[in-house]
Amino acid sequence: MKTVNHWIDGKSVEGTSGTYGPVTDPATGVVTTRVAFATAEEVDAAVAAAKAAYGTWGGSSLAQRTAVLFRYRALLDAHREELARLITAEHGKVHSDALGEVARGLEVVELACGITQQLKGELSTQVSSRVDVSAIRQPLGVVAGITPFNFPAMVPMWMFPLAIACGNTFVLKPSEKDPSSAIRLAELAAEAGLPDGVLNVVNGDRVAVDRLLEHPDVAAVSFVGSTPIARYIHTTASANGKRVQALGGAKNHMLVLPDADLDAAADAAVSAAYGSAGERCMAISAVVAVGGTGDELVAKIRERAEKIKIGPGDDPASEMGPLITKDHRDKVAAYVAGAAAQGAEVVLDGTGFSGPGSVEYAAGHWIGLSLLDKVPTDADAYRDEIFGPVLCVLRAETYEEGLAIVNASPWGNGTAIFTRDGGMARRFQLEVEAGMVGVNVPIPVPVGYHSFGGWKHSLFGDHHIYGNDGVRFYTRGKVVTTRWPDPADGGVDLGFPHHG
Repeated sequence: MKTVNHWIDGKSVEGTSGTYGPVTDPATGVVTTRVAFATAEEVDAAVAAAKAAYGTWGGSSLAQRTAVLFRYRALLDAHREELARLITAEHGKVHSDALGEVARGLEVVELACGITQQLKGELSTQVSSRVDVSAIRQPLGVVAGITPFNFPAMVPMWMFPLAIACGNTFVLKPSEKDPSSAIRLAELAAEAGLPDGVLNVVNGDRVAVDRLLEHPDVAAVSFVGSTPIARYIHTTASANGKRVQALGGAKNHMLVLPDADLDAAADAAVSAAYGSAGERCMAISAVVAVGGTGDELVAKIRERAEKIKIGPGDDPASEMGPLITKDHRDKVAAYVAGAAAQGAEVVLDGTGFSGPGSVEYAAGHWIGLSLLDKVPTDADAYRDEIFGPVLCVLRAETYEEGLAIVNASPWGNGTAIFTRDGGMARRFQLEVEAGMVGVNVPIPVPVGYHSFGGWKHSLFGDHHIYGNDGVRFYTRGKVVTTRWPDPADGGVDLGFPHHG
C-alpha cells in the first residue's frame, strides 16, 4: 500500500507516531493509501526547519524569489494532468473539474510571480523640512496553512505561493483524506529551486493542528473549512497571539427574478449546485425563486438534473463523481430522507443511486442528485450546510422578500442574482450581505488578483484570502521617517513633532 509521509526541510520524512489514516478511492470504497499522522514533535521539526530557512529566505531579494516562482509556475503547468489524476483518485471529482482546480490555483501562483508590484511600498517626500516618510511591508516569519479535502491542490496554492513570495516560510497541514497532491506540490517546488525548509508539509489530525495553533514560532495561520472549525481555529490561534484568517462554511443563495432568462438560470443552478457533487464552499445550495418563476424554474432544473451522468472521476463521460467518504454520503442522504417530514417537496431523490452498476464500484460513496422545492426556512436541509448534491428551492413573492431570506442566513460567503434588470442587479450587489456577489454568474469566485472571502459566519478574521488581502495578511507594515539634517541645525526641542 502506498504511504504518504511528511515533507520537512526539503525531503520526505517517514512518520514516527505509528499512526496512519486511511485514504480511500471514493469511486470504489477501497483504501488505496495510508497517510502518516504527525506527532507534536514532528510538527516542531517542520516549524524549526521553516524558522531556520527564514533566516535566509526572509532577506532574499525579490528577484531571487520570483525566479523560483516563475520556474514553479512552469512546472505546475507541465504537471497539470498528473496533479488532476491525484486529485481525482483521492477526492473523486471528475478529471475536468480537477484540471479546473489546478488552473485556479495557478492564478495565485501567477499573482505571486508579480509580487514586485504588490510590495512596492509608498514614499512621501518633503513632508516637513528635509523629512521624508516611507511605508514598507515586511514578512511575518513562519506561517501555517490548514486546508480542506474538497480542493486539495487549489486551496494550498491560494496560500503558500503568496506567503513565500512575500518572504515568509510555510508549514502546510493538508486534509488527511486526500494528501497526495499537497506532497506533490512541495516536491515540484523543490524541483523549481525553492530552498529547503521554505515549504514544509505535515500530515495528520487534530494533534498536528493544535500544535500549529499554539506553537510560539508560528506567526500566522490560514484556514479553509467548516464554520465550527474555522471558529475554533480563529479563537485558539488568536489566543496564542497569532494573526488568523479562517474561512468557514456557506449556504450560498441564487436569487432568480421574474425577468431572468430561466433557461440560463436553470443551467447555472444545476452547474453550481451539483458540480463536484456539491462539495464546494461556493456551491449554490439554495435558489430563491421570486414571483411566479418557481414552478417553471423547478421543472427546468429537474429536466437538466435528470440527465447528469454520475460515474467515476476518471471516466471522461462522467459529469459528477462520488462523495469523499461513506459517512459523509450517509449524512447527506439523511437530509433528503427527512425533508418531506419538515415541509419540503421532494422533486428528485438521489439517495437511491448506488453507482454505475459495475461490481468494481459497488462499495463506492455514491449518491444521486436531489432537488427539494418549497423548502421552509426552518427545515434542516435549508438551515445546515449539507455539502453534497442537494439543491433547495425557496419561494418569495417580491425582491425584498427574497433579499430578506438571503440576508437572514448566518452565512455570507457567496451569492448570485439572475435578472435582465441592471437597476435591480445594482441594488442587490449593494444590499446583499455576502462577501462575493455574482450577477448572472452562479459561482462568483474572484480571479487571483482580487481577494476571496465571505461575511458573517463564513469568515473569522479581518483578511480575505489571496489578492491584495493575501499580501496584507502575510506582511506587516512599517513606516520610516527620515531626516538628513543640515549642519547648521541643532538645539533641543521638547515639543511634540509636527509637520510644518
